[in-house]
Amino acid sequence: MKKRILILSMLIAGASGVFAAPQEPVFAVVEKEQTPYLGTLKELVSIESGSRDREGLDKISQLIFNRLKALGGQVEFIEPGADMYRMHDTPDRPGRMVKAEFKGAGTKKILLIAHMDTVYLKGMLAKQPFRIDGDRAYGLGISDDKQGIALILHTLDVLKKTKFNEYGKITVLINGDEEISSPAARALFSKLGAENDVTFSCEASQAKSDRIALTTAGIAAVNLNITGKASHAGAAPELGRNALDELSFQIQQMRDLSDPKEGIKMNWTLATAGTNRNVIPSVAFATADVRVMKKEDFDVVEKKVQERAKTQQIPDTKVAVSFERRRPPLLTSPQSLQMAEYAKKVYAELGKDLILGTVAAGGGTDAAFAAFNTQNAVIESMGVQGFGAHSNDDEYILINSITPRMYLLSRMIMDVSRNKVGGQN
Repeated sequence: MKKRILILSMLIAGASGVFAAPQEPVFAVVEKEQTPYLGTLKELVSIESGSRDREGLDKISQLIFNRLKALGGQVEFIEPGADMYRMHDTPDRPGRMVKAEFKGAGTKKILLIAHMDTVYLKGMLAKQPFRIDGDRAYGLGISDDKQGIALILHTLDVLKKTKFNEYGKITVLINGDEEISSPAARALFSKLGAENDVTFSCEASQAKSDRIALTTAGIAAVNLNITGKASHAGAAPELGRNALDELSFQIQQMRDLSDPKEGIKMNWTLATAGTNRNVIPSVAFATADVRVMKKEDFDVVEKKVQERAKTQQIPDTKVAVSFERRRPPLLTSPQSLQMAEYAKKVYAELGKDLILGTVAAGGGTDAAFAAFNTQNAVIESMGVQGFGAHSNDDEYILINSITPRMYLLSRMIMDVSRNKVGGQN
């Protein structure tokens, strides 16, 4: 191993002119975690845990609870409470959260987050079990985000095995409602984000780009409900008020609300109407997906939608518009950028170039809730490299990214704890 590390160091020195090498014994301990990590990942992937599958979420959350407790954490379940933010698609009982605290001898407070829920339906596991093919490990939810849970568990094990306790407190929060915009967890994420010096979100990085993310899009939804009047479509259509026709008109007059220059995207994505072929529909519904780069743009879009909806085509129909702020955007703060630049240096010890994602790729993140009430550093995509999120046929992680990403997270926790890189304002 020493010979291999020396060769790696020489390659780095030759490429950059600067001598660098992974720190020991951290790197050696991390390397030994890869096989156990894959075992944990298989356990997690083998439990179906769709966002609306409370039985499966209870099962996987119990596994996570037990693992965190075995690592020495003070662990608790947190059920959705009165502060839950209800949206049109929020289930009655979203998944519970698992929260763990690890007390150390230092002063720095560090938050680690990931989520246990997936987008997949119960029963799909039978056709898509965990499997390894070359450098890829496949499975439902393996990239989004069960790799992140495994990364947190095994990074904590690295700290334990190296007897590192120079942090003040490490808090872990794993939620079960991320894929439905975190109605139950968002308030706690915001609270904990403001209380901690730094938040590391362990969503996956990209297989095609070894990056961390400092900026993500904000997400909203426009919900359009039309109420008309039913009547016989053949014998007396004139007595009805066609909700589907009015819905079509409303969608057409709201087609131009995207603004590419400002990063605003609004696209109609779902629609339903009517009950029978021969009945003039009395109800119709549509949803539009909205993405913004600035939280102020939520107000811009909502105002335009409400104003457009005042113009109706069919008299005596009722047009009701609701605007749901599903996720705020995550913006790059100076503290986050400083933390990311330091992470880039740590990653370079492995001869790897860490890409700093300061331009939003279009997706949203729980990290944005953690950053909502603070300027403290929040880093997204600390997880391993993955591909195919929300794709039941082709979701995988790159096995060769496990050691580098675990080393990066372990070192960042250690160096934040030792005040080698900033946290609070």
